[in-house]
Amino acid sequence: PVAILPTEIETDYTENQIFDYRKKYLPTRRVTYHCPPRFSTEIMEAIQIQAEQLFKVLGMRDFGRFDGWVLPNGNIWFSDFNPISGMEQNSFLFQQAARIGLSHQHVLRYIVEHACQRHQIPLPKPSILQEKRKPVHVIFGGNTSERQVALMSGTNVWLKLLSSKLYDPKPFLMDLEGSVWTLPYSLTLNHTVEEIAENCQNAKTDAARLNLLERKTRLKLGLISSVQEKDKMHQPQKMSLTQFIKQAKFVFIGFHGGMGENGEFQKRLIKAGIKFNGSGESVSRLCMDKNTTAKHINTFKQKDIETIPEEIVSVDHLLVLSKKELELFWHTLRKKFHAQYLLAKPRADGCSSGIVRLTSAQELKAYLNCIKSGVSAIPKDTFHHQLNPIEMPLTPVREFLLQKYIETDDIHVTHHQLKYKKKNGWVEITVGFLEQAGTIQVFQPSLTVTEGDILSVEEKFQGGTGINITPPPKEIIKPKILTHGKELLKELIQKIGLQGYGRIDAFMHVTTGRLIIIEVNTLPALTPSTVFFHQALAEPSPLFPKQLIETIIQNTGY
Repeated sequence: PVAILPTEIETDYTENQIFDYRKKYLPTRRVTYHCPPRFSTEIMEAIQIQAEQLFKVLGMRDFGRFDGWVLPNGNIWFSDFNPISGMEQNSFLFQQAARIGLSHQHVLRYIVEHACQRHQIPLPKPSILQEKRKPVHVIFGGNTSERQVALMSGTNVWLKLLSSKLYDPKPFLMDLEGSVWTLPYSLTLNHTVEEIAENCQNAKTDAARLNLLERKTRLKLGLISSVQEKDKMHQPQKMSLTQFIKQAKFVFIGFHGGMGENGEFQKRLIKAGIKFNGSGESVSRLCMDKNTTAKHINTFKQKDIETIPEEIVSVDHLLVLSKKELELFWHTLRKKFHAQYLLAKPRADGCSSGIVRLTSAQELKAYLNCIKSGVSAIPKDTFHHQLNPIEMPLTPVREFLLQKYIETDDIHVTHHQLKYKKKNGWVEITVGFLEQAGTIQVFQPSLTVTEGDILSVEEKFQGGTGINITPPPKEIIKPKILTHGKELLKELIQKIGLQGYGRIDAFMHVTTGRLIIIEVNTLPALTPSTVFFHQALAEPSPLFPKQLIETIIQNTGY
């Protein structure tokens, strides 16, 4: 057995002492993965030696993952032995293997080859991609509260296109300061934008420190060279956004929020004559502002399409109100909207950032205090039935939206059975679309099932957490109602002027097909578990993820 490089886990213990599912799999700043670890080469080698000995003693084979502790006195304790390592795209296995020059494909082939040799099963030779593929610069990250989701989207697009026969993807990260880094394979798999940026800054130092250890590990594995070796050896390069644009022929925008979605980046790319995915400058700017989008949709006076009653409120204005004045404001707005509860949400951020259901004036005051104190995330249980922490916008919030909270029918899953109880006929759906040769193809809607009052970022993007049913069960929404809803959305997409692809979130009435539009996404998330891929696969002529991404690029004329 050969142990590859270990990873050091640095976690925030302020909430609890447990390295739970959320901390492990959802990219946040509450956990930092250091690969390579910050401790000495001697300790790293000791971990490798002991892990190899344990692997042999336990009679394991092919691969595994061990968890443990390095104590202050240098002793090493192993606490968990996993015969099957996690296989998500940026798992420890792939991160660590990338550090010694192995791609995802190399790791999996290496494991399968050894298993096949043991069972005397012949393995076909790997296919070699043609060299003449069109370059695609995939950019992700940024400095918004949605930057980690942007990282997941961008790296997923990059990984999918690696096996494309048409396009040759190159990953680029925008850090929190706005600089752009060209990334080698080995530095693209970390969990957060901050981790990758830090690794880029320390790349030369880490390379010098780990060179001997990496070479020894590769020799033990019998790896003389690999396709990724050349890529692994090149150092990340820092550049300005202007320099990045100058060297690009096609830019796949993986940003969410901020300049990547508000039309600013699109404007710069159009000026430079660079093709890109998604809608153009004006439509992107329109849809970035939820309030402006709602007003624009209302001007269409489209039958069976409406928007949520809402009001823009000033943080400074509400903060100076007395308790009595805030109570009066709360009750006046509730009465105006005919609402029992209100929903607070930023005008521009998405991915559930800063979205909270408010049940009282006291909760509105608590929300204002969170904004005033500048918290990066609202701890769970701060508000009624708030089951998860809520990420907040990074930039100061000066105003936000207060909307009528739309209560939906009761849908939940118990013992693997879908339970449905009708209340007022409204359910939450999300619908993707794809433009092909100027024709809009609206996908099958997905029925969104939430655990709490608001769809959390975990339910949206963390694999194995959220429940989306594509298409909705006939017992809840009849096919003819779904068809009516899709026709309404197709007309709306054309009126707004959306291009390429996108996603619309809405409430649908199960008996009439009426729609209340929640949000229009010009650059929907393309994370591995997003419903956008589910919906493309549910079409009569299914589009697989790589094919869908290629189609998005091809439809721009590139």
